[in-house]
Formats: sequence, C-alpha cells, structure tokens
Amino acid sequence: MVSHSPSVSIETGSSGDGLLGTASSMLGGESAFANEFTAEGESGTVTLSPPTPGDIHHHELNGETLYAVDGAYLASDPDIDIDSDFGGLESMLSGASLTPLALNGTGSVFIETFGGIETIDLDHGESYVVDNDHVVAWESSVEFDARRVGGLASTVLSGEGLVMEFTGPGTVWYQTRGLDTFTESIVEAMPGTGEDDGGGFNIEF
Repeated sequence: MVSHSPSVSIETGSSGDGLLGTASSMLGGESAFANEFTAEGESGTVTLSPPTPGDIHHHELNGETLYAVDGAYLASDPDIDIDSDFGGLESMLSGASLTPLALNGTGSVFIETFGGIETIDLDHGESYVVDNDHVVAWESSVEFDARRVGGLASTVLSGEGLVMEFTGPGTVWYQTRGLDTFTESIVEAMPGTGEDDGGGFNIEF
C-alpha cells in the first residue's frame, strides 16, 4: 500500500466487502497475510505498488479462471477465490518450478511484474514459448507444458533452463525482466562474494 483516502480502513488477515491486496503473493509459498481495504462511505481510493520495479496489470474476471505465478498476485476483489492447490500439483508434475495461483470468480484482479508486461493472444492450436523466469499469468483455456531448452549441452552453455510452451486459444502474459537472473547478476557484481577479484590478499600463519 502506498496511499489511501481517509475514508478507507485497513484490516489484516480477514475477508469481507473491500479490496483484498498484498504487496506480494498471499499464497504460493509467500506471505500468508493479506490487507483488506474497505471504504467507509460512498467511495475511496487505494494506491498499490509492487515491491520491485515493474508494471501492474488490471484484469477483469467474469466467472473464468486466471492462473498467476507466485509473486505475481498483487490484489483482487474479495469475491475472487484464490487457490494454490492446482498450482502445486501441476508444477511438480510438469517440472516447471512454478506455483501458480488459480484466481476464480467475478471481479478485478491485479497482477504485478518485474519490468514491463507483454501480452500474447493465441489462436486455437497456436503455440508460444516463454522462459520460465518470465512467465506471469495465463488464462485457463491455455494449455501449457514445461521443457528444457534443447539438450543438456544447450541448457548448460546457453545459460537457459526451463521454458514454458503455451498452446491456445487464450492469452498469456510475460514480464520483460527475470528476477532470478537479475539477482544473480547483482550477486556476481558485488565485491567480497568469496572469490578473489585480484585486489585482495592472503595472510598465511
């Protein structure tokens, strides 16, 4: 939460008639708590922000299901049911290393990304491949499968790991930056990570 109108009250860890939101995923292995924002009167405004630099996508559900990876769920109307059972089972079976949340119901859903968000609209039978670290969300009408990039040599030498292949009809969303890759590059650039960078010295006793 960044800001809100004076008429808006906040309650943590309950459900009701307000806007349910967290700064990170409520399920899928992350925070188990959620903030509920309720307007005490006619209306109110709440401003939300993701914890990392990126976009926020507003999606309207009308009884269908949207699957969002862990870390992508930001907020939703209280009528949206959030279930992680599907994601845990399917991720283990597919080897995707993802725990997607199943968002069901009618109302607004807000998903966050690291970097910009791109939309892919797939026709029936049309496929598209997205790096595992860049997958954000997809509609329930879209089928998916996880696989490695080429053979073992390609995986090791290219630095690429798992990819997700989506087959339409339906829509897929992906982010333009990968948080895992970004984190690894920061760690490698930091001094004193355990490797001699040429500027240190050893003391022998």
